[in-house]
Amino acid sequence: MSISHGIRRAGVIGAGQMGLGIAFVSAVHAKVPVLLHDRSSAQIKSGLSFFDKLLAKDVSKGKLTSEAAKEARDRVAVVDDLKGFKDADLVVEAVSENLAVKQGIFRTLSAELSPKTILATNTSSISITKIAASTIPEGKTAADPEGKESASRVVGLHFFNPVPVMKLVELIAAAQTSEETLNRARAYASACGKEVTYSKDVPGFVANGLLMPFINEAILMLEKGIATREDIDKTLKLGMNHPMGPLQLADFIGLDTCLAIQQTIHNGTGDSKYRPSVLLERMVDAQWYGKKSGKGFYDYPSE
Repeated sequence: MSISHGIRRAGVIGAGQMGLGIAFVSAVHAKVPVLLHDRSSAQIKSGLSFFDKLLAKDVSKGKLTSEAAKEARDRVAVVDDLKGFKDADLVVEAVSENLAVKQGIFRTLSAELSPKTILATNTSSISITKIAASTIPEGKTAADPEGKESASRVVGLHFFNPVPVMKLVELIAAAQTSEETLNRARAYASACGKEVTYSKDVPGFVANGLLMPFINEAILMLEKGIATREDIDKTLKLGMNHPMGPLQLADFIGLDTCLAIQQTIHNGTGDSKYRPSVLLERMVDAQWYGKKSGKGFYDYPSE
């Protein structure tokens, strides 16, 4: 296949909204076979149903022909475990923002897959360098040729939600990432129809390094009683022409996700300006996660 990224088959770990979105743009735009894995069979079923709805929506809008939609759907196959990715040239992990979980996945991928397979993480805040270090084979060091080779194929590919709509991918190199890995990952993201920006491996990267303190300041204003939730959001929508206010945006991202990212940035920098608000912590304690749970700063009646 004569393509700059050289990815003949891609893998996606996680069949939630992010993982399915990545699988969607890979199958529809990059036009490569996609292997999909999730530990939950129910999540796989739900995710593939969501995939079908996305295809049907694009067909109804004239963005895809019925034939092209069927071809894209036929490119997606489910694998039962991480060993099922042995024929993939690139695997994108899209699970929860938890360093230990990601390290466990990458450790297994490193042991099971070819040293040439690119291992990408969709993390929005966690150190790519720490994740890359977890791929060093047991009994080897970071200075050994095997350790260097394994860690060099790890890269950050931060897609944005909803993936089929949002045009951006943040590309992040670990300290160990090779230039070849970086170039192939960039070319692949472009083939998925995305614009690519580059960030150094710092907590939160560019996007969340800017966005999360902004959201946290809005929550602090609400916590202090400076303004109502409606007036805070309306100020940013009408005064700054934002498509939605910061509190509504936090609900759509997921308050648990916002908290996890803010904690990662705060712990990674040690800077008190990144400390999450108490109100956000208490809302997550109450399991008020935003739109996905039906309650956050606003209420979302179940459909």
